[in-house]
Amino acid sequence: MDRRAFTFSSLALAGLPSLGLASIDYEPGLVRSLLAEGKTVFLTYATDWCTTCAAQKRIMAALWNENADYEANIVFVRIDYDLYGRAELAKQLDIPRRSTLVVLRGEVELGRNVAGTSRKSIKALFDIALEAALAT
Repeated sequence: MDRRAFTFSSLALAGLPSLGLASIDYEPGLVRSLLAEGKTVFLTYATDWCTTCAAQKRIMAALWNENADYEANIVFVRIDYDLYGRAELAKQLDIPRRSTLVVLRGEVELGRNVAGTSRKSIKALFDIALEAALAT
């Protein structure tokens, strides 16, 4: 990618929210609390400097814009990998790296995407989460 394209895409991403409209920034205990409430939780392990994370963020923002049911039924939690990549939750979930997306419901992991940036695979993960959220 040339410097102008990189600069333009970086500026475009700066205009996006942290993760999207329904994103909650992680703090210890949050995920366990949400799961105990019966929520379907979509975790995004990301950093601000990661280009793969930025690509995932663009796809996820587009998916939210296309289907309001995602935002209405799934709790999206952004976890800063630089801060929490080696924390207890990351160890429990065996998170290998930043740009890892995980869907949880109760004590069960429903799906995962590690460093994948295809729209099809991220949409499939969104759909898994939505199906679980609506099943209750």
